[in-house]
Amino acid sequence: MQDSLMRTTLTLEDDVARELGRLQREREASFEQVVNVALRAGLMVLRGEVAEAPRAYSTEPADLGRARLPDLDDVAGVLEIADSEG
Repeated sequence: MQDSLMRTTLTLEDDVARELGRLQREREASFEQVVNVALRAGLMVLRGEVAEAPRAYSTEPADLGRARLPDLDDVAGVLEIADSEG
């Protein structure tokens, strides 16, 4: 059984059209396929069937003080210091 199709004209805002075009190139899919996938995903979010994409994770910086060793490029020197502490 084939799904019924509806042909319509849709006016897209510039940013949406650019993003759909980018996804089309990345996925090597037709514009219609990308639009349908995006609409289905958006409808699921609007219906509350899936959570929205998580926000970017970030942390607050913390001052850890001065480094115990001024130069870690000198591996032999770092190992010498580590051996003398043990």
